[in-house]
Amino acid sequence: QVQLVESGGGLVQAGGSLRLSCVASGNIFSINTMAWYHQAPGKQRELVASITRGGSTYYADSVKGRFTISRDNAKTSSLQMNSLKPEDTAVYYCAVINFAGYTDWGQGTQVTVSS
Repeated sequence: QVQLVESGGGLVQAGGSLRLSCVASGNIFSINTMAWYHQAPGKQRELVASITRGGSTYYADSVKGRFTISRDNAKTSSLQMNSLKPEDTAVYYCAVINFAGYTDWGQGTQVTVSS
């Protein structure tokens, strides 16, 4: 089991930046992939970015060139969000996927981008 705590959400104007952080605890050595998802009210949760233990990254088309995911260490992931748009407004969730394919989720942190 892995427990995740997100931080860094808040209110920002369009064009601004935020940096989200996720800290994992528990069985951290089981983590293969760390990822960030977002979910707007009434919408499906969507994958935003992910990074594997080997450093391979994935970005949704909507955030390419604006967001950067990183692994600060074995148990911490950051999502740097630049050039934020109102459509980025959502609850952002940290997720980890272990080598068995099991996903653990954080509680979410609200990101609101005003126009």
